[in-house]
Amino acid sequence: MTITHTVTPTAVQNKPVGAARRRVRPGRLGVHAFLMAVSLAFLAPLLLAVYASLRPYEETSRDGYFSLPKHLSFAYYKQAFSDSGMTKYFVNTLIIAVPGVVLVLFLAAFVAFAVSRLKLRGAMALLMLFTAGNLLPQQVIVTPLYVVFNRIPLPYWMSDSMTMFDSYWAVIVVQVGFQIGFCVFVLANFMRTLPQEILEAAIVDGAGVWTQYWRITLPLCRPALAALATLQFTWMYNDFLWALVFMSDGDKLPITSALNNLRGEFFTDYNLLAAGSVIVALPTLIVFLLLQRHFIAGLTLGSSKG
Repeated sequence: MTITHTVTPTAVQNKPVGAARRRVRPGRLGVHAFLMAVSLAFLAPLLLAVYASLRPYEETSRDGYFSLPKHLSFAYYKQAFSDSGMTKYFVNTLIIAVPGVVLVLFLAAFVAFAVSRLKLRGAMALLMLFTAGNLLPQQVIVTPLYVVFNRIPLPYWMSDSMTMFDSYWAVIVVQVGFQIGFCVFVLANFMRTLPQEILEAAIVDGAGVWTQYWRITLPLCRPALAALATLQFTWMYNDFLWALVFMSDGDKLPITSALNNLRGEFFTDYNLLAAGSVIVALPTLIVFLLLQRHFIAGLTLGSSKG
């Protein structure tokens, strides 16, 4: 006996039409078009800088920056790296940024664990205090900090000036002080999303506070810590104000000040300056690419239920 299946034309037509309608919804197309436009708007200055850094200044001054190139080369990158002495400034920046990131995440994780996972009196007030520190304009305390750092003594092996002023410690302390509030706020909210049953089970097994923090809570916070490490390194790396205020020795300035060495007294080759800017931006791009997976996970974790 032969069994035949009949398929109605309506059933055949409805499924592709419905799928097609889902694929070409105008709203989705509009969202993608908007995101592409915003992305291009943000990338346009960087792309223009890269494009200008590959062209001779004489060509762009004659034909304009938006003209078609006649000659492209990487000569400006070699000149920018050698003329500005970037190796020294890169080292100075790492001396400031790496300890600053480690310290701010180390201290912020302690405070966030205390206010979010331990039953402390005034935990919410403490969290609000750390968060409120981000609302203070940095320029307001430049003069008081300048006076205080000139009066804080340091041994010679920590500072050539024998004071906090004109030392890496001054910049590191300020960076940690201003960034710790934001990190505490993010980590505290992230730790609140962790299942409380995990800590309760650890307490039943006899785990102390340090074990709850170091072996249970902190490993679960790796995505948030990676995201914050990426942001903090970028902010500290790009900072120019505090080093300019608290350092008088030009040999200690960070990489952001190296670009000033590419500006002439009477003439500035902006193509050379663009090449130097691209070189300066490369480390932050590399850090982001290395931590991209953890960075995106830290931003999106907790955005959906389950």
